[in-house]
Amino acid sequence: MVVMFPFVYFTDKYRRNALSFVNDVWATVSTSLFCPVEVVGREHLPSVETPAVYVANHASYLDIYSLFHLRRPFKFISKVSNFIIPIIGWSMYMTGHIALKRTDRKSQMKTLKDCRELLQNDCSVLFFPEGTRSADGTMADFKKGAFSVAAKENALVVPVTLVNCSKVMKNGREWAMRSVPGGIKVVVHPPIRSTDANELCEKSFNTIKETLVQYS
Repeated sequence: MVVMFPFVYFTDKYRRNALSFVNDVWATVSTSLFCPVEVVGREHLPSVETPAVYVANHASYLDIYSLFHLRRPFKFISKVSNFIIPIIGWSMYMTGHIALKRTDRKSQMKTLKDCRELLQNDCSVLFFPEGTRSADGTMADFKKGAFSVAAKENALVVPVTLVNCSKVMKNGREWAMRSVPGGIKVVVHPPIRSTDANELCEKSFNTIKETLVQYS
């Protein structure tokens, strides 16, 4: 990735497809060694060229690895401290993911602006609308930021339900992985579009929540 980075940055500044491909392979191989990841509803995914806002529930560090199985070059938001983690953080920086200072209002506003710029340049973004990982796997209410961005850009919103990530790797016990029946499922729902952020938020929340109940 280090060798590829300068060329990719100047020829594909926003999507960085080549670097995203490396991430996808890395995540697919590393998770497959420990736990199967099945993508359900892959037919609902927009094309690689279509900019979209992906939104998912968040309960484990495995969430991102599982979402890379979608094989879409989206950019996700992560706290600043994650970008200094050796290897993983450096990879995130080179691939163009977005750093956020959670308690800094200016950083929050810049993050939303950066996401709009990415969408305007045909690059997809990924949000975890809960804002942080769930402590016990129970889904919290969604914040409106992701849906405001999608509404203003009239972008597709793709709800994604992550099933069993928190059971395989519990929050706070990242050193211990467990095998669970059926493995991890990444359930892709039909995209929705609206200029009403509240409508997008409500529909996405209900869709993801109902699917979690269905698989529980």
